[in-house]
Amino acid sequence: MIKHSPFMPSFEQLPDTLPIFPLPNAIVMPGGNLPLNIFEPRYLNMIQDAMKTHQLVGMIQPKNDEPVPEVFNIGCGGRITHYHETYDGRLEINLSGICRFKIIEELSTTRGYRLIRPDWQAFEADYQLPDIPLHDEKYLINTLKHYFDYKNMQADWKILEKLDADELINSMIAILPLNAEEKQSLIEAEAFIERLQFFCAILESSFRVSNSEH
Repeated sequence: MIKHSPFMPSFEQLPDTLPIFPLPNAIVMPGGNLPLNIFEPRYLNMIQDAMKTHQLVGMIQPKNDEPVPEVFNIGCGGRITHYHETYDGRLEINLSGICRFKIIEELSTTRGYRLIRPDWQAFEADYQLPDIPLHDEKYLINTLKHYFDYKNMQADWKILEKLDADELINSMIAILPLNAEEKQSLIEAEAFIERLQFFCAILESSFRVSNSEH
């Protein structure tokens, strides 16, 4: 679901090793964007090393808050599409999601960050634009409108309704208060139509909880 760009690697060019960034409640979806503020020395190393090679970082959620946490098995590789060095020693970057991966094994490294061998094969469809039936697009918009009304949130629907379904869901995942388990279910959805259905079900669950309390 990534937009075609001459700078993005093809599926065949995805790397055999990948640094991972275990960050609670933070994911990047294929075709989505994730701004990050990097300041820990090990992750400064990670970004600088990635910039020297394939410019890819794997975003993945930790399962706990241990110093070296166990992580979920599925994450998404993102390409560094913005890189800015600050005077106080931070890196401000943007990751553009390319393709999901499964962890085959974790590798040793001397640079402080974690490195894996990824399996991309199950997610080649992430490079294809989804064909979403019109009734599913309407279902998505109607569910979002209901959710925004329930939360007393404002939105410019004229703009949002012009977005492709994948762009709309990616933007909503980035701004709505979804928990880590909900985000993980979305990134693990095999096909985009399943992700759309899961996303709407998550939003609708808040309505059901609200109605059951009254």
